[in-house]
Amino acid sequence: MKFTIIAGQLAATILLFGAGSSAASATTILFVGNSFTYGEPAGATGPTVQGYQPGTVNDLNKTNVGGVPALFKQFTIDLGLDYNVSLETVGGTGLDYHYTNKLGLINQAWDKVVLQSYSTLDASNPGNPGKLITYTGLLADALHTQNPAVDIYLDATWSRADLTYKTASPWLGQPIDAMEKSVQAGYEQAAASTPYVKGVIKVGAAWNSAFDTGLADLNPYDGIDPGKINLWAPEGYHASPYGYYLEALMEFGQITGLDPRLLGANEAAAASFRFTPEQTSALQDIAYSQLNNVPEPSTLMLMASAFGALAYGRRRKRGASAA
Repeated sequence: MKFTIIAGQLAATILLFGAGSSAASATTILFVGNSFTYGEPAGATGPTVQGYQPGTVNDLNKTNVGGVPALFKQFTIDLGLDYNVSLETVGGTGLDYHYTNKLGLINQAWDKVVLQSYSTLDASNPGNPGKLITYTGLLADALHTQNPAVDIYLDATWSRADLTYKTASPWLGQPIDAMEKSVQAGYEQAAASTPYVKGVIKVGAAWNSAFDTGLADLNPYDGIDPGKINLWAPEGYHASPYGYYLEALMEFGQITGLDPRLLGANEAAAASFRFTPEQTSALQDIAYSQLNNVPEPSTLMLMASAFGALAYGRRRKRGASAA
C-alpha cells in the first residue's frame, strides 16, 4: 500500500484552513488495545503516558486513562485538527478478548479505528498470527457494518527486550529487530486477510530505525550508552515515554497524512515529559522517515559505496577495452 505524507508548512496551512472553514463535525477515532496502547509505565516514575491528560479523551471502560490516544489528541490540538478521540483498552489482552467481551462498546459508527493486539501475537503461542487474523476480520466486519466508510488500521508493535535478551521465547538470542519483523509479518497477514483494513502502522519498525540511527540504545540491560535514549520501560517490556511518543507519532502521521515534523521541536506533549528539543525533533524525524520509506543514513552509505564500486568497475572495463 502506497502511503504519501503531506510535507511542508504551506501544505499544512492549506489543509488546516480548509478544515477550519468546514462545518463538518469532528472526526471520530477509536483506539482498541492493551497496555501498549494505554501507556503502562511498568514502575517508571512520573510523569507517565498512562496518566497523560485523560480528560481530553473518552475512555469507554471508565478507567481514567489518557495513554497514547491522549498523545494523539494533543498532536491534533497542536495542528488545529478536530478529532474526537476514544479508547477501549484492557491490559494483557488481544483482539480476541475485545471482540468477545467488549464488542458492545466497540461496535459503533467510527470514522477511524486503530486495533492493537497482544505483544507476541498470541499469548499461548508466541509468533502465531492465527488469532490476530481471525479477530481482525471479525472486528473489521462489525465495524464496517456500522460505517462502510470506516478506516481501520493495525498497530504493529515493537520487539520486547526481555524476550530478546533474558526470557525464553522464539526470539531469545536473536538480533533486537527479529521479534518486530515477526510481529509485523503477522499484522501484514491480518491486513491482507480483510479488505476493510486500510493499513498497518509500523511502530516496531520505527523503533528499529531509532536503533539503527543511534538515537536509541539496543540493550537496556547492559546500561544506556551516553547520548542515547531508552525506548523501553524499566522491565524491557513496555515502552518509556520516548517509545510511546514514537508510537503516537507514527499513528498520527499515517492516520492524518501530515508530516510529524510539523509538530516542532517544542511540541507540548514532549515538553511535558521533559524531552529536549533535540530528542523531540529526532523522534519526529524517525517517524517521518519510516512513514515515507526514507533509507537510514547507514543504508544510504552502503548504497553509495555499491554505486561507487559499480562505477569504478565500469571505468576499468572501458579502459581495458580501449587498451
